[in-house]
Amino acid sequence: MIMTDQLMYGGDYNPEQWLDRPDILETDIEYMKKAKINTVTLGVFSWAVLEPEEGQYHLDWLEDIVDRLYSNGISVILATPSGARPKWMSDKYPEVLRVSEDRRRALFGKRHNHCYTSPVYRQKVATINQKLAERFGNHPAIKLWHISNEYGGECHCQLCQEAFRNWLKNRYQSIDELNKKWYTRFWSHTYHSFDTIESPSSIGEYDLHGLKLDWKRFVTDQTVDFIENEIAAIRKGGATQPTTVNMMYDYLGLNYEKLAKVVDIISWDSYPLWHKTKEVEIARDNGLQHDFMRSLKKKPFLLMESCPSATNWQGISKLKKPGLLSAASWQAIAHGSDSVLYFQIRQGRGSSEKFHGAVIDHSGRDDTRVFKEVTAMGEQLEMLQEVKGTKCKADIAIIYDTENRWALEDAQGPRNNGLFYHEAVMKSYSAYRKLGYNVDVINEAQDLSDYKIVVAPMLYLFREKIETRLEAFVKNGGHLVMTYWSGVVDEWDRCFLGDTPYGLTQVLGVRRTEIDALYDGETNFIQGTNNERYECQYLCELTQNEGAKTLMTYGKDFYKDELAIAENLYGKGKAYYVGVDAEQAFYDTFYKKVVKEAHLQPILSIETPEGVEVTSRVSEKHEYIFIQNYNTEPVDMPLDGVGEVILGSYRDGIGAYETVILKK
Repeated sequence: MIMTDQLMYGGDYNPEQWLDRPDILETDIEYMKKAKINTVTLGVFSWAVLEPEEGQYHLDWLEDIVDRLYSNGISVILATPSGARPKWMSDKYPEVLRVSEDRRRALFGKRHNHCYTSPVYRQKVATINQKLAERFGNHPAIKLWHISNEYGGECHCQLCQEAFRNWLKNRYQSIDELNKKWYTRFWSHTYHSFDTIESPSSIGEYDLHGLKLDWKRFVTDQTVDFIENEIAAIRKGGATQPTTVNMMYDYLGLNYEKLAKVVDIISWDSYPLWHKTKEVEIARDNGLQHDFMRSLKKKPFLLMESCPSATNWQGISKLKKPGLLSAASWQAIAHGSDSVLYFQIRQGRGSSEKFHGAVIDHSGRDDTRVFKEVTAMGEQLEMLQEVKGTKCKADIAIIYDTENRWALEDAQGPRNNGLFYHEAVMKSYSAYRKLGYNVDVINEAQDLSDYKIVVAPMLYLFREKIETRLEAFVKNGGHLVMTYWSGVVDEWDRCFLGDTPYGLTQVLGVRRTEIDALYDGETNFIQGTNNERYECQYLCELTQNEGAKTLMTYGKDFYKDELAIAENLYGKGKAYYVGVDAEQAFYDTFYKKVVKEAHLQPILSIETPEGVEVTSRVSEKHEYIFIQNYNTEPVDMPLDGVGEVILGSYRDGIGAYETVILKK
């Protein structure tokens, strides 16, 4: 769905904070034009100005701003204002306020402090959304609808309790079926009626894993239903533009797999802790999130928020060093974004985010370091519009599944103080990125047929018949890498009976017998036939060889010399089992073997220096190769003959935080 023929550049703009300063509003537009900003997001937190009293709608000021932006060549992403409602509503209708898990109703304040189930809140949101759509649905400036803002949180009020019970009735049909799936005979917690079920609470039931999983699923479904209610209202008002919701980094409160199905475009807000550790490690972690968002629809996404300077809400609000703004922005484009959008255009004067970085700071000047870097980035994007709409093609997928993580981290074993799922995923992701491959980051429900290699780290919970689809993937010629603590439980967190990893022991050629949890600071090591040796920690799985080839064994403890890493031929493909939490160096070496056996070629045929990331996007005619140096010193790369240089230079080395783009 085409919103605009341009890469979007700009960000959140809050003119309602400056309605008494028309001089500032005029200056802002001039500064935006100077910085090559072509898109702003309006209305995210403006409900109290749009509807200062119940039923009194003041939209003229917004229309005036939209008109002025459009006349100056600036498009608008228009937000629905449900992320923060006006105080009059909480005062008159306390049911819109959330109730916490310990059954206390919140006072007015903060953001997203509202009940998604409340009929009053749904009606008020639908009304304001429809009013906005009626006024702006046909305005040529409006390119996209930004639905609410960073959905999150949950409510445990009686309205939500009743909705949860109805959700459970629809899911299970009978209370006996629910008791069976939740395994409620343990501790004699059997339910006799749906009407007696309560959401998980620290002052009530909090150790029934099936209940907790289903509550999280319900919260996601209720949020999705609320989103659909918001979208229905703008459609009723006549708006036809596409929709998005801005998602968040590694967020566990909602399963984004479900949200992706009800919006047209994926967008997310990226705020890495740049300069905290090695820059390239931060870049890879952020890159995984870009790839996760892109993979939700396998289409270009939008970087909806990023900070042009320092945030104000992180533990340490560190400035971006010169060049990092450009590097972070180009990283988003390289991984599939069709936008670079900042929070925020102008720094607010008071309240919570008055010190959050902005394109225009409190000085109101256009000669600041940040403004100059924003302008330089805008000029570069303006020259490289041809990359818009191109796609990232990946032959490798890593499964990083939210429901799996919910269950894994709530399972009460084998380690309650750190299972390190995210870190396990990052080890595989980092290894492939170092080798110069694009990677999709998918969930268990997504199709596997497009890939040659699928990695399943710590896939503890099996759902969506993943074992059957993985078996077919390998049988048909794919290469599967599965790690320790996989295939342990079903979608209700009930342990599989029989051999595990469930349904895949023949594919993998091994079966799990035990798993040893190591204390923090305790280590083992694995060794190969060529004197390879790698340290391992946290989890060491004991497996019985059922026909696989042993690649590496344990170096010590009572399982010394027992299988740790295995490979197995199955059908036309091959499966590898990594039974231990090994150090990064193991994965860096191991995946060289896997990609070679899968006959994959990296984006560049030359070796990538340490600290350099290589990513690509493709159109029907061209491949665009993004080479980014995250070192603080220049690096040399022999790129002659690779392609036409359309950004940057490599003749004197690729500079610190510099991006070079090649076109083939």
